[in-house]
Amino acid sequence: MQFKNLDEIDTRILKHLSENGRLSNAELGRLVNLTRAAVRDRINQLVSNGIIDRFTITVNPLKAGKMLSMYFDIEVTWESMQQVIGELTADEEITNVYQMSGKPHLHVHALLDDPEHAERYMTKLQSIRGITSVHSEIVIARHKERGGLLI
Repeated sequence: MQFKNLDEIDTRILKHLSENGRLSNAELGRLVNLTRAAVRDRINQLVSNGIIDRFTITVNPLKAGKMLSMYFDIEVTWESMQQVIGELTADEEITNVYQMSGKPHLHVHALLDDPEHAERYMTKLQSIRGITSVHSEIVIARHKERGGLLI
């Protein structure tokens, strides 16, 4: 896939980094036929331009002890939206918070230890001022998961 604001080399660098973020600049240089310094400069430019948002790892939640993956649809009052978002984003259990279109509501993903943790967290959600209802679902199986733009 080629992007209108990226040349072929930048696109190839992004593809390689998305497959293995631990590649060194020297290894990337060999893959795209550039020097280590040229690759470093291109990566720095991609970061400066906001194309690379961050460098991260993906942790398998099951192997890290988080046995439940839950999604919440949380209805809130308009006037409490930002306060509720602030409280949710501060919680370590929460991985994603999305404000959705239509009525004032949030779509939230959480990783929890076990059913007892889920029960405690549901109780906590119900105590947050401004939340008017919470609908929750537990993920049974993951069939596809991707954390960004496919290069």
